[in-house]
Amino acid sequence: MSMAIEIAGRVIGVGHPAFIVAEACDNHLGDTGVAREMITRAHAAGADAVKFQHHLPDEEMLPDAPMSDNFDEPLYEFLKKFALTLDQHRELKAHCEEIGILYMCTPFSYAAARELNTLGISSYKIGSGEMTDIPSLKRIADFGQPMIISTGMCTLDEIERTYNAVIARNSALALLNCVSEYPPDYEDINLDVITVMRKQFPDAVIGHSDHTPDLYTCFAAVTLGAAIIEKHVILDKTQPGPDQSVSIDFDDL
Repeated sequence: MSMAIEIAGRVIGVGHPAFIVAEACDNHLGDTGVAREMITRAHAAGADAVKFQHHLPDEEMLPDAPMSDNFDEPLYEFLKKFALTLDQHRELKAHCEEIGILYMCTPFSYAAARELNTLGISSYKIGSGEMTDIPSLKRIADFGQPMIISTGMCTLDEIERTYNAVIARNSALALLNCVSEYPPDYEDINLDVITVMRKQFPDAVIGHSDHTPDLYTCFAAVTLGAAIIEKHVILDKTQPGPDQSVSIDFDDL
């Protein structure tokens, strides 16, 4: 059976209620008023945490990075316009603390993680794209906070390499099963990977990061032992944006 970790006093693991993360991603389009409303709605919906992203575009990609199918403009240009500043993150974290929901954030580079560390955050969520960046993950692990790492597109060997590198420095580790399709075909979800991960990585909590625009695979993931569910959220499902097609609204949450 997988172990448990603790984030800001909340025990997460098999035998405890699933830890629900509302992933705000960039659906706020850089507007802190919208982001604050997302926090308020996530709290009202009963989520344990609301998660944002800290992008320093020049630290994480080249300006001519290839276009993704779910974007209407280059990601570099999108992030230059809409990425939250550290001061905005500080404001949003304060709003979370004020209303009683956990603020979480994903850094997309070690430099971004180092900046977030100055805010005193209680965990680090690592996206699938950085899952094999072992040098950065080791340095982030040394901050001493729990780490939740998504595993989309990774082989089991790659997951094992990251698992061994991080667990040697920081025992508070969770790994999220993840399919990096936006949105995914249901026949590609392959939820039984959760069962495989629970057996193969016994010292990590196993969860599920879901990119479907509905709820069914989340319910199934929990029955298989997923102790964390991460779900993209958006205030209005008709709003255009790169994450619109993989997001649920707050009624669904």
